[in-house]
Amino acid sequence: MNAEFDFDKMSGLLPAVVQDSTDGEVLMVGFMNREALERTLTEGYVTFFSRTRQKLWMKGESSGNRLKVVSAHTDCDRDTLLVRVEVEGAGVVCHRGTRSCFTERISLTERAQSVSLPKESR
Repeated sequence: MNAEFDFDKMSGLLPAVVQDSTDGEVLMVGFMNREALERTLTEGYVTFFSRTRQKLWMKGESSGNRLKVVSAHTDCDRDTLLVRVEVEGAGVVCHRGTRSCFTERISLTERAQSVSLPKESR
């Protein structure tokens, strides 16, 4: 099963974009190693590999806000996953207490001021 995914590009990890299956909202991005992907696909709940703690963790296992897998897709390079989910529990996905981790809007003027590009890119 895992031979069909390219785990080599990111040193054994695949980025996994988590999307709400009903409205398409992107909820979070995490990383999966082979074991996390296998658990996600066999157990039906999203499991990630924590890069900081160097261990597997099932999203929501302590909070109850688990991510039930509805479908999983890979991109054309087979090095990134899109996992469509139903959020169980209170519907909170982010550790900050929000539904999505993507809540901080960046304005175009902020982006232009905060991103420093090399001179040859301008």
